[in-house]
Amino acid sequence: MSQAAPSSTNQAYAVVIGLEVHLQLRTRSKIFSDCPADYHGAAPNTFTDPLTLGLPGTLPTLNREALELGLMFGLGLNCDVSGFTQFHRKNYFYPDAPKNFQLSQYDRPIARDGYLDIGGTRIRIMRAHLEDDAGKLMHPAYAPYSLLDLNRAGSPLIEMVTEADITNAEQARAFLETVQAIAQALGVSDATPEEGKMRCDVNLSIHKPGGPWGTKCEVKNLNSFRSVERAIVYETARQTRVLDGGGHITQDTLGWDEGGGKTFLMRTKEGEADYRYFPEPDLPPLDITPEWIARLKARMPELPAQKLERYLAAGVRENDANTLSLNVGLSHFYDEALTAGADAQKLANWLLTDVAGALASSDQKLSQTALQPAHLASLVRLIDAGTISGKIAKELLPDVLAGHDPAVLVQERSLSVVTDTDAIDAAIDAAMSNDPATVEKVRGGNTKAMNALFGPVMKAMGGQAKPEVVRERLTHKLGL
Repeated sequence: MSQAAPSSTNQAYAVVIGLEVHLQLRTRSKIFSDCPADYHGAAPNTFTDPLTLGLPGTLPTLNREALELGLMFGLGLNCDVSGFTQFHRKNYFYPDAPKNFQLSQYDRPIARDGYLDIGGTRIRIMRAHLEDDAGKLMHPAYAPYSLLDLNRAGSPLIEMVTEADITNAEQARAFLETVQAIAQALGVSDATPEEGKMRCDVNLSIHKPGGPWGTKCEVKNLNSFRSVERAIVYETARQTRVLDGGGHITQDTLGWDEGGGKTFLMRTKEGEADYRYFPEPDLPPLDITPEWIARLKARMPELPAQKLERYLAAGVRENDANTLSLNVGLSHFYDEALTAGADAQKLANWLLTDVAGALASSDQKLSQTALQPAHLASLVRLIDAGTISGKIAKELLPDVLAGHDPAVLVQERSLSVVTDTDAIDAAIDAAMSNDPATVEKVRGGNTKAMNALFGPVMKAMGGQAKPEVVRERLTHKLGL
């Protein structure tokens, strides 16, 4: 995770933030036609069909898979998904919308009235609705024209809209990380901002504490959590400067300049009337029945909040439990390792510290290694049993990451911790003989000086002596 942006809270003003999050659903085909949806990496305009192109006489057919993924996502957000839902035409004229309207949902969204609890604060979710995506306009530098790629047009989206319950950049990021984890855990979406499969719009206003809310501005199409944080901090400061200078805020749609770190005006904000919503005549309303919802709930895997509760109950520290629960791949690996048998917190320590550090130094992901969950659990058990020291375990880690069983490595390399007191006593005698001055210091009352003897003994034993036994025998030999 990148370093968090500075707090967006201003002492003179209260900040009010609502988020609109778009997720591209993980379906085989587009939402209203059988055109394949996985266009990533394809040549422009090769994943289209008559419906995508808006040709006359075409009729939409709702993708059931997209519908059910949307319903499960709504359930994951604690939303009400029961009853009727309906599609509407949202009219606007722009080159990336060949039909000149978007098939979306207006007053009958697929999910409504949900919430997520983030750091002790409840963020209410107003609605989540299905819609089709637009195409993509590209603007070559210094060229007197734009290019249009319609591969993305018609891709299934779910848009989730929060109430204005968020008050700072850090809270916004935590909320988005939780939404991403829920979508990935359910298999609803890859939810990868870097691939454009998770996009966020920020609605932000400021006002004097206790006074009426100010006019909001919308920052569009933020494609990373870091950009969301930076945009919130900048826009809070900009609106503060305007009001402190005697100006007023206009309801504008803004873009975000990542390089410059600032917002810029795109257009004045449209209202609902500008879109001229009306029910889609070619798609009848749907009744989401209790039986249908029950079948979907039975398919749903464990959600991040449930994982967090389970990890805390197992004795994992809250920060570690939160990190694990929000990362689908990491939590899956961790759960398999737990099943193989190891202390929950010690296993988390190794996975989030030693393994994570090794991966960072080699610029690898966990999935790119041959590390087996059972092998990591075995490594932790070997330390717990006193069979090897933590130092030996760290030395074995590169081989364990390469797929080797640590128990086999310990046996093949004779790495078991030495508890033979005769061998340890011999090493202690040699260390005392080589450093009589330190021996005199210790016997004279400077017990801390014993560490100067402990190091050479451990070195003589190749780091394989059990430290507790070495200290016990040293204390005995020194007559303490």
